[in-house]
This record gives sequence, structure tokens and C-alpha cells, in this order.
Amino acid sequence: MVIDGETTTATERSTWSSKWAAMGPGLLAASAAIGASHLISSTQAGALFGWQLVWLIVLANVLKYPFFRFGPQYAAETGRSLVEGYARRGKAYLWVFFVLAAVSSVISTAGVALLCTVIFAYLLPASWGLGVPVLAAALLAVTWMLLVGGHYTALDGVTKIIMAVLAVSTVAAVVMAASQGPVRQPGFEDPSPWTLATLPFLVAVIGWMPAPIEISALNSLWVKAKANGRRLAVRDVLFDFNLGYTVSTVLAVFFVGLGVFVQYGSGQELEMAGGAYIPQLMSMYGAAIGQWAVPLMALIAFACMFGTVISVVDGYARACAESLRLIRGGEEMSSRSKDLWITGISVIALAIVVWMSASLADMLRFAMVSAFLTAPVFAWLNFSIIRSERQLSSSMRVLSYAGLVFLIGFTLLFLASLVGLL
Repeated sequence: MVIDGETTTATERSTWSSKWAAMGPGLLAASAAIGASHLISSTQAGALFGWQLVWLIVLANVLKYPFFRFGPQYAAETGRSLVEGYARRGKAYLWVFFVLAAVSSVISTAGVALLCTVIFAYLLPASWGLGVPVLAAALLAVTWMLLVGGHYTALDGVTKIIMAVLAVSTVAAVVMAASQGPVRQPGFEDPSPWTLATLPFLVAVIGWMPAPIEISALNSLWVKAKANGRRLAVRDVLFDFNLGYTVSTVLAVFFVGLGVFVQYGSGQELEMAGGAYIPQLMSMYGAAIGQWAVPLMALIAFACMFGTVISVVDGYARACAESLRLIRGGEEMSSRSKDLWITGISVIALAIVVWMSASLADMLRFAMVSAFLTAPVFAWLNFSIIRSERQLSSSMRVLSYAGLVFLIGFTLLFLASLVGLL
């Protein structure tokens, strides 16, 4: 039978206990998403344009929903990862995914690690004199020990704690900021986000909102790791995914609100580079609420970015190891292969942070635009895999086609602007 696009069996049982046991992969995907896209892009959207972009952020989450959902759904229904699904469609698809995943793994890890390091440095006394290289090395070393030493179990447990702290502290921060009243100066005129000049910013917001679509493949690998050889009920896996996706979407709106209540219309020029924006956000939050509240903002920022760092390193390492295994025709992804990728990603990302941090903003922009331009490709691929092997409800098919139109249309608009047609 088909329930909202999922094929279930008469013997499949789902209880609150089984839902709790299956919980984890969806929260990991949410943790990977709630990083630069929320802390930077969503907050800057609120700081620059008030509430005007909320509907676009929510729309992007809604229209991308099927393509993210297909990852865990495919893994739960077939016992295969979405990467294996790509391989079944053809080696060309697998090679494209592998190359994109390998490039994104080091660029994304370097970007989120640098942002996390900036926050870490902000939390420590200046008198300690610890620079970015030392702190970044310490951060990635802790991440490496957690993932290689604790494997999926440690990742699962830490992520649940981080998500709980992040959700509660973010809501508290926004409520406190709202209670202080607007910081908008008299005579401030609302700028319009609907101009060609702002299109690159909109692309960055949509491209990583809630995350690059290839995260769906990472999610499917986490479902397999959670199952550990047994089959999880599809209902339970989708409950976990829907919970994580909903939390991610709601928190995106809260981060927009944070930018609105703390920065919108204040008259202070916004720092657009992530490394400079984080300290500015915390400083302005302290000015609006009081310096006593700055540690709360720092906790939110650190929880955002640290959760993203560990999720990104683990997820991309699994995706790259699985892709290479399928390309070579191996039987099962080994822990050794995954750990080697974790090590390689961590080392290369650290090298980028230390020696290429000046170019990191351009690299992140490249990663965001790449995620945006490849989104229609991965969206169609995920949809075609599920549609060819599983029965989808009419509502899920309609939402999928609407999402494809949205992604393709926005991509064509961006490309037309890029080549000077607009």
C-alpha cells in the first residue's frame, strides 16, 4: 500500500519505541544543514531585507522536500544507499556524484571549520593568543577522534545533544531579541531584494537552503549505518527525517528573525564575509540585549557550526568511500576506507584553512553556486530513481514536478543574468 508516497507492508510495525530507535539520520542531516545556510545566509537575509525573504526560504524548503526525502526513503525501502541507486542508473551518474562530493567535501569542511574556529576564538580569552591554525587543528582533531574512535554511535549521540541545545537556545535568543523591540532607525526605507544586483545573494540563500541536495545521499548512508544490517520500518525512518527537516525549516525562520530584531534598519553596514559577520552579529546582539546575553549567542553559533563540521566530515567521507567502492566493484564499504576519507578530508580542509583562508570566501561562494547549479540535476536523478523503483502518491509527484520547475527556472534566471542577457 502507498501512504504519502511510501510503500509499506502489512507486517511493518511502528511504535514510539521503534521511532526513537530509528531516530538519528534525519537529525544528522538537519545538523549538516543548520550551518552557514542558517547562521549566515538566513540571518543576513533578515538583517538586509527584514521579513521579505521568509516566504522564499520557506518555499525553497517545501519545494526541495521530496528530493531530500527520497534519500532516506530509498534506503529504508530497498536497503541500498542512494549512491548505489546512482550506480544502478549508470557509471556516468556515479562519477559525477563522486567528483562533486570529493570537491565539496574539502571546500565545505574548510568553510564550516573556519567559521567554527572564528567562534571558538571569540569564546576564548584574547590573552591566550591562540591563532586560527592552532584552533582549527584542535577542532578538526576532536572531530577526527570522535568519528574514527566513536564511529556512528558517537556521531548519533553527540548530534542529538547538539540539536536539542541548538533548538532551545535559538528560540530563547530570538524571543529575548524580540522583547527588546526593533533596532530600526527613524526614516529607514525598506530595500527591495527583487533586483538583479541581489540575485547572487538569493542564489547563495537558495543554493544551501536547507543544504545541497547531495546531502540526501549522505542521509541514505546514515540510515544504512543506523540500521546496521537490519531493516528499519519506513514509517520510522520518515518520521526521523520529517522531524529533522521540520526543525531545520523552522530554525531557518527563527534565524531570519534574529537578523530582523538585532540588525535590520540599525544603520550599521553589514559584514557579508562569514568570518567577519559572526563577531559583528554577536556584538550587535550584545548591544541590543545586553552583554550578559552574548555567551548565549556564542553558544548558538558554536553549536550550529560544530554540528555541521562533524556531520559534513562524516557524511562526505561515507559518500566518497561508497562511490569509490562502487566504481571499483567492491562488495561493502569498509570502516578503514571511511576512516581514510575522514582523515584525508580533515587534513586537506585544515591545509586550506591555514594556507588559503584569504581565498576561502570565494571558494565558499563557488561551492554555493555549484550546489545551486547542480540542484536540478540531483533533484531529477533522485526523483527518477524513486519513480522507477517505487510507487509515489499523486501529491508527492506534483510537489516533485513543482520543485523541478522552481529549481530549473531559478537556475536559468541566474545563468541568463550571469551571461548578460538580463
